Amino acid sequence: MPPTHEVFNQAAPLGDHNAADDPALLEGVRREGAAWAESEVREVGDAAGTERVRSWGEAANAYPPVLRTHDRYGHRIDEVDYQPAYHVLMDQAVEFGLHAAPWADERPGAHVARAAKFYLWSQPEAGHGCPVSMTYAVVPALRRAPELARRYEPLLTSRTYDFGLRAPHTKRGLIAGMSMTEKQGGSDVRANTTRAVPSSSGHHLITGHKWFTSAPMSDFFLTLAQAPEGLSCFLVPRVLEDGTRNRLHIQRLKDKLGNRSNASAELEYDGAVAHLVGEAGRGVATIIEMVNSTRLDCVIGSAAGMRAALTHALHHAEHRSAFGSPLVEQPLMRNVLADLALESEAATALMMRLAGAVDRSVHGDASETAFRRLAVAVGKFWVTKRQPAHAAEALECLGGNGYVEESGMPRLFRDSPLNSIWEGSGNVAALDVLRALGRGPEASEAFFAELDAARGVDDHYDTALKRLEQVLGDPEDLQYRARSVVELMALALQASVLLRHAPTPVAEAFTASRLGGEWGHVFGTLPRGTDTDLILDRARPGA
Repeated sequence: MPPTHEVFNQAAPLGDHNAADDPALLEGVRREGAAWAESEVREVGDAAGTERVRSWGEAANAYPPVLRTHDRYGHRIDEVDYQPAYHVLMDQAVEFGLHAAPWADERPGAHVARAAKFYLWSQPEAGHGCPVSMTYAVVPALRRAPELARRYEPLLTSRTYDFGLRAPHTKRGLIAGMSMTEKQGGSDVRANTTRAVPSSSGHHLITGHKWFTSAPMSDFFLTLAQAPEGLSCFLVPRVLEDGTRNRLHIQRLKDKLGNRSNASAELEYDGAVAHLVGEAGRGVATIIEMVNSTRLDCVIGSAAGMRAALTHALHHAEHRSAFGSPLVEQPLMRNVLADLALESEAATALMMRLAGAVDRSVHGDASETAFRRLAVAVGKFWVTKRQPAHAAEALECLGGNGYVEESGMPRLFRDSPLNSIWEGSGNVAALDVLRALGRGPEASEAFFAELDAARGVDDHYDTALKRLEQVLGDPEDLQYRARSVVELMALALQASVLLRHAPTPVAEAFTASRLGGEWGHVFGTLPRGTDTDLILDRARPGA
């Protein structure tokens, strides 16, 4: 019989490459003040681009966490068992300093370097990035309680991952989480009914139920609860300093669409010991520091997901032929791939600009603080919204192969909606933009100063700025129009960054398609004359 199982015209495995060979990323690292960290960024990229690390991600998602509420003798333990690869990923993430380490590094650019490394390490597996991100974000909020910060910040910034429920002072490193959402409230955290009662020992005792708590094996949670003074923020440890378990009970783990390597749980607080963080009655103002930082990570995570999806799609198209030529050489596929690459580059460039604003605001730059307040919410709304469409189109580039789990594309697709929902879904982010605009002129002035820096070099861009000024100048039904307004703000902001810093063909393709009315509602509708050669050359792994 003739051989019927000869394998040909199939893409070879992606293989090992340095994920940091990404011009948009490295240009952003240098531009935003972290050139000194380029060797560190390349080290993370070298690991993140390997088949070995991708296999860890596959294993951690194939075998999701399992809850054990009791031990064999009937004692309540509330432990979550993870697939071992999850701990390997976490260990590497902490060693690379992707968690709270930048808060212990006073060098300008430390937060930019961390953003670049987080972007790279999220590409092979995104789920474990959740506790990494929350640990990064907890520090600025915790500093509102100086004694708690003095005690725990060195362990939160430690580059040692020390998993297990033990007294915090006995561990070499700590991981933090966040526990805000309740069944009846969701994003409306002021509707929370969890109660915090002061005790004679100087702490509070919390009783209530939290509907979503991510990474329940974290050492601490920032938690919102109703104190006598009003909604307040608390630090709740899983294990008390004397080694006893705090009264937090895991009721069940969530069966989620994606993010499967990371456990998310319903927690019951039954008189749990808690320490006040910030001013009593000002819980939202306190925890918003953490929310702002995790929103930046939502942008980073979505940009990372786009980059990972693009890498797989482009690799497949370069190694598979149809109708007599490689897919990547066929005009329509080339249009689709270049459009996906353009979206990815714009997300990466914006991500790095936002990270730079965070870094400079940490070092006291008032204008960057004002810009960050508005721009992070704008970026969070738009970039996270773009990821699901991008993931779906990238998957389709592989055809039926992309619909099969071994390709890795279904996991990227399942993970893609998460960042748009986490830390406030699209409506919440859009309304937060309007609130930031309404609080005072500083944020708006800083935002438009950023846009004005690119005015006068591109007609499509200048026309879009005039349109943006008009829509923001019309207060009628602004909430009803919020999504379209924030979308235009985001596109203008991405265009501003690209016009000033990306190669001219990249910037012009972006403005002509996204702002010039020549872009359809699907990927692959770039206008004629687009320099797809340059755009795809910048997108190739190892460019």
